[in-house]
Amino acid sequence: MTIKEILEKALAAGTSDIFIVAGLPVTFKCDGRQERLPEDIMKPDSIAVLINEIYAISGRDRTNLENGVDDDFSFSVPMLGRFRVNVFRQRGSLAAVIRVIKFGLPDPVQLGIPESVLSLADNKKGLVLITGSAGTGKSTTLACMIDRINRNRDCHIITMEDPIEYIHRHNRSIVTQREISIDTPGYLDSLRSALRESPDVILLGEMRDYDTISSAITAAETGVLLLSTLHTSSAANTINRILDVFPANQQKQVKIQLAQILKGVVCQQLVPSTDGGQIAVFEIMKTTTAIQNMIREDKLHQLESAMQAGAADGMCTMDGSLLKLYREGRISKDTALVSCVNYETMSKRLNM
Repeated sequence: MTIKEILEKALAAGTSDIFIVAGLPVTFKCDGRQERLPEDIMKPDSIAVLINEIYAISGRDRTNLENGVDDDFSFSVPMLGRFRVNVFRQRGSLAAVIRVIKFGLPDPVQLGIPESVLSLADNKKGLVLITGSAGTGKSTTLACMIDRINRNRDCHIITMEDPIEYIHRHNRSIVTQREISIDTPGYLDSLRSALRESPDVILLGEMRDYDTISSAITAAETGVLLLSTLHTSSAANTINRILDVFPANQQKQVKIQLAQILKGVVCQQLVPSTDGGQIAVFEIMKTTTAIQNMIREDKLHQLESAMQAGAADGMCTMDGSLLKLYREGRISKDTALVSCVNYETMSKRLNM
């Protein structure tokens, strides 16, 4: 099979990821389950041919690969879709994992992204964080938020992505999309440059380290809306993760800054649904005056209670969202228990 034939089959099967690894047939990931194609087991030579085809389609320079560096980039196939690929070596041979990104932008209603998440994009300034482990749909949620701004506001939106996944056309906004290592050396350089490019909204693909986090906070203080991601599992963990990268003597000041600029934190995960698919589950924190005080005074253990009390403002905890889905019959009890934050409390609530 050619790479184009594999991609066509993947789209027809509703695949999210394609695995091309020696010793196995080409394998699709669909709704969290693996499906191996009935073709022959892949050998290193046949994998090398497929990877050569990917580089030819994308027009990507092979320097990273030839220098022994894992290569991560996106490419498009006309009339088919966009794809994000990571090419790497394992057991002395090449391998690739391809993420399927369909042409067009995701539909938040179809994906079950709540209005209370999307409405965070209506802020004109401040910091909004979308968090969760890898593969939980953070980029998709951000794409929906950027599209909402693009359709409704006259803005200059600057995105910094590694790599670019969803393509945004200019609508009411001007959208400039920069891919790390192609359009700019890295997140930090791009972020510093963005502040001289008359931005209204900045999407920073990931807040990875002290320098990037510090610069993101500074950027949000200038009056732009900055959207970014972290690999954290709750609102409290997100704030602690940011604080922990700073020296102890700076943390008090950072708490004051976060209390002023943080507009919301959305934590998300994908869990198996009872119909055999996957469903997105959200924890949503919006920064009220009470939550600002909790951040400023280092009372993060109170955030969960504040989110439970803030249902009228669109807030919810992860465990509250899981419990709601279970009571609606959309997820199983086992899924709720495996995915929850507080196992003992969730067990009691499920057995009530």
